[in-house]
Amino acid sequence: MDLGLKGKTALVLGGSSGLGAAVATALSREGANVAVASRDKDKLAKTIATFAGEGLALQWDLADLSVIDANVAAVEKKFGQVDILVNNTGGPPPTAAAGADIDVWRKQMDAMVLSLIATTDRVLPGMRARKWGRIITSTSSGIVAPIPNLAISNALRLALVGWSKTLAREVAADGITCNIVLPGRISTERLGVLDSAKAKREGKTVEEVAKASLATIPAGRFGEPDEYGDVVAFLASTRAAYITGSTIRVDGGLIASI
Repeated sequence: MDLGLKGKTALVLGGSSGLGAAVATALSREGANVAVASRDKDKLAKTIATFAGEGLALQWDLADLSVIDANVAAVEKKFGQVDILVNNTGGPPPTAAAGADIDVWRKQMDAMVLSLIATTDRVLPGMRARKWGRIITSTSSGIVAPIPNLAISNALRLALVGWSKTLAREVAADGITCNIVLPGRISTERLGVLDSAKAKREGKTVEEVAKASLATIPAGRFGEPDEYGDVVAFLASTRAAYITGSTIRVDGGLIASI
């Protein structure tokens, strides 16, 4: 299936590792020119090295809202205006809902929410002028079933769902789609960090925590990053033009609710 992405310009935030890197690689494989943003210069280089076509590495701290315009301008200079924006961020530290340092909330709000909204606002005028665009925001299963000790993630990622759904209705007539993608338990470095934190908190081994987690997944396994990347690539495609305002689960059946 031709996804119609050849020559399109994609910007993947938080794209140097994990789910972001899988998304960036999938888009490149489909012929898009992909710019990848991350704070880690070495990881950026490794991700770009996997691309089938051209890539652009952007050393970018998403918590710094002042650099958005300059970084998007760098993408436009190399590839042209952004057609596909993948809003993805790293996860915040594990935190209870009560008693968390308010400065941590503020920093994560900038990095996980305001940076994505501001970057989207920066690229939207060009999408509207061309009557084509894809805005895809990666969240967490915590937006449906809040995950214990991940209060900041649960709260801030849920804010993005309300924003994305509202935006989808505002820009649909301009040929722009806005969708949320919700990962379940995907085999990434972040998954290992969270399992280690839970094991320490509950006095268990990491293996015990992982085994208990695996037992909750009907598919009987953790997801692979490439499987997640392929879903995002489809949502970015010309074939997905009638999917907007949706929340797509990539979770192996983990979330039991409808």
